Amino acid sequence: MKTASKALGILLLVAFVFGLGFFVGRSRQSPPPPHELAPPAEPAPPQLPIPEELTSDERRDIDVFRRASSSVVFITSIAVQRNLFSFDVMQIPQGTGSGFLWDDAGHVVTNFHVIQQGDRFAVTLADQSEWDAKVVGTAPEKDLAVLQIEAPKQKLVPLPVGKSRDLLVGQRVLAVGNPFGLDHSLTVGVVSALGRELTSPIGRKIRDVIQTDAAINPGNSGGPLLDSSGRLIGVNTAIYSPSGASSGIGFAIPVDTVARLIPQLIEKGRASVAGIGVQVSPTLDRAARRSGIEGVVIYDVVEGSPAEKAGLEGVRVTRGKRVVLGDVIVAIDGKRVRTNEELLDAFDHVGPGRQVKLSVVREGKERDVSVEVVAM
Repeated sequence: MKTASKALGILLLVAFVFGLGFFVGRSRQSPPPPHELAPPAEPAPPQLPIPEELTSDERRDIDVFRRASSSVVFITSIAVQRNLFSFDVMQIPQGTGSGFLWDDAGHVVTNFHVIQQGDRFAVTLADQSEWDAKVVGTAPEKDLAVLQIEAPKQKLVPLPVGKSRDLLVGQRVLAVGNPFGLDHSLTVGVVSALGRELTSPIGRKIRDVIQTDAAINPGNSGGPLLDSSGRLIGVNTAIYSPSGASSGIGFAIPVDTVARLIPQLIEKGRASVAGIGVQVSPTLDRAARRSGIEGVVIYDVVEGSPAEKAGLEGVRVTRGKRVVLGDVIVAIDGKRVRTNEELLDAFDHVGPGRQVKLSVVREGKERDVSVEVVAM
């Protein structure tokens, strides 16, 4: 009996301690953060006049940097985890990056990979005020994302937007950002090459990428690449470097791509995808490749889509319960495609509103089909 009473007492003690821990843990949880996480720092001293003895290039660079700095922001990505024993909420920094103000509604453009691992985000403006940010939309296939903060409009100075289709190799460019967390840094260089390709965080190709020798270091990701007039021409996104630091080869997503996608992300949360209305299955593709089939197997066709109008067929079951493989897309406009990623990249490269020639295999016979690419 004593043993039973002792055991019961121990159980009650454990339950009390656990309940106390639960109560204390719950009471320690921080309330939801306010929109403004930190007030602005002391007002910055007046800017010094630009000395006349400097070269015209130096004066122009200083002027561009001063104007752009008010639009460039510092982004902190935070993962939120709960302690299983105390129930405390822990905030674990996941990384930092740069971004810039798109409009006076508080929309901030950055790279998708800057926010990819986070649950909460903080945006620090040029006056050092820090604001809670929410994700409005993402385009992982282009490594772009849009955040939004609720700050007074007088603090929100959007960058002027230029064009990237008219860029020339050798043209002067400026990169502004927060490398290694250092506040508002400027590097200067030239357009080293045009038409490069990068791989996005989800394995899709980003085309027409700008290559520059302006130093882009960790923390610069998501910041703006500017022309000599201070207009946005790209979003700094990656470097080629075995060491992780800048080696004179940086890459930026062209502003023509950015200007096309950002309004869609703000309005719908995602970007339209170019396609023809076919559904594919990675599992089916892998099985087909193991059977020696090279190409993308159509799993299903969307009703009313260009693919259906062109007579394409997906996987079907006959009356005799025999499963018939769908059409296999093997080429687009004569260029071979082997994976779904290559198929999507090909449609994206063509763009909506254009006809393409698909080479498809059905029951061992190859034929060509004309199909319109549309926005989906």
